Amino acid sequence: MSSPLLMLLAFAAYAVLHSVLAAQSVKDWAARRFGAAAVQRYYRLFFNVVGVLSLLPVLALAAWLPDAELYRLPARALPFSLLGQLAGLWLLAVSLRQTGLGDFLGLSQLGSPAAPTGLVTSGVYAWVRHPLYTGSLLVLWLLPRMTWNSLALIVAITLYFVIGSWFEERKLERAFGQFYRDYKARTPAFIPRPPRKVS
Repeated sequence: MSSPLLMLLAFAAYAVLHSVLAAQSVKDWAARRFGAAAVQRYYRLFFNVVGVLSLLPVLALAAWLPDAELYRLPARALPFSLLGQLAGLWLLAVSLRQTGLGDFLGLSQLGSPAAPTGLVTSGVYAWVRHPLYTGSLLVLWLLPRMTWNSLALIVAITLYFVIGSWFEERKLERAFGQFYRDYKARTPAFIPRPPRKVS
């Protein structure tokens, strides 16, 4: 079996685990087993820790498997690649600051159960619905050197973001109804666009 195919399969296994843990049915089971307050306090942090630890073997596999260079950007293209990656990092930082880094990591919830939060549609979220995904993809796709293994991993991550965003948006539509559908209609998913004025 080729290294890129093994990379795709390894990330698929990671994606299944990540998706299972994100499922509402699993959160509901945890709430029944450990109590709703414990889940509100600790589940987000648990989810993130498991996500990071389970991703490490996939990244190690990318470094360990036989690989070959696909391309390397010429020196004249490097400034543009770097600018694009910096734009991606900026988008990640601004998005996390806007929604709360502590909430995202699961640290803010440790002191007391998290209160329900509203839908964020201002700032960078007025330009794009999934700025965290967009920022991450800019950083990944603009790598100055691409190998077959890294390409397989980036393709898998991209597919996971696209598929995951579809399921995420179904949850948001159930939670916020027409308000989210209106937001979705005026705001692109991944490619930023200046916000439209609401009439």
